[in-house]
Amino acid sequence: MNMKRITVLLAEDHQIVREGFRSLLEHEPDIEVVGEAANGRQAVQLSRKLRPAVVVMDIAMPRLNGLEAARQIRKNAPDTRVLFLSAHSDDAYVDQVAVLGATGFLLKQTSSENLATAIREVQKGNSFYTQSISRRVAERSRKASDRRGGFTKNGNRLSSREVEVLQLIAEGKPNKQVAAELGVTFKTVDKHRQHLMSKLDIHDVAGLTRYAIAEGIIESNVRLTIT
Repeated sequence: MNMKRITVLLAEDHQIVREGFRSLLEHEPDIEVVGEAANGRQAVQLSRKLRPAVVVMDIAMPRLNGLEAARQIRKNAPDTRVLFLSAHSDDAYVDQVAVLGATGFLLKQTSSENLATAIREVQKGNSFYTQSISRRVAERSRKASDRRGGFTKNGNRLSSREVEVLQLIAEGKPNKQVAAELGVTFKTVDKHRQHLMSKLDIHDVAGLTRYAIAEGIIESNVRLTIT
């Protein structure tokens, strides 16, 4: 009798890391890697197409960060579980993982020994966190119920589309490129930009970038020229 295997999508922007994870998981008889994504937008698209049981998701992803990608995956494929990976345990990341109600978060430096176990537990609906952050996630989860659904500032919640626009702007993409990326008009992007600035009470792109870094939407090394 054949064992039903846990299908996994690897979402990580560094190819060498994806290859390492795939190689590791190939030795697990009950786990099958069915796809790989190099950015958050591709992870959303492949999750919709492949319907994996678990997405192993790097938080710091280009084009669409892993947190927002996970939010969209949960909306489009609610049976798919997301296991987050990060090189950092910054409070901004822990806060957002708590807001999402995520069931798994591994630090990359400890993931090799725990990855297969974490995938099995998350697929069952159980929680699996790197020990050093499990208590912090639990504490923040108790405070996160009023923030479900998006990043906030002064009580203002950002929509998924606003988070997408914010990340692309913070990554340094001009409005024309943002419009092409999202399949909308230049005018629509400009409207989103103005709405973001008004909602967040931020009045320049540098400020939006600093906010995106503080909230863990992009990594701090994305725009080194911002001071």
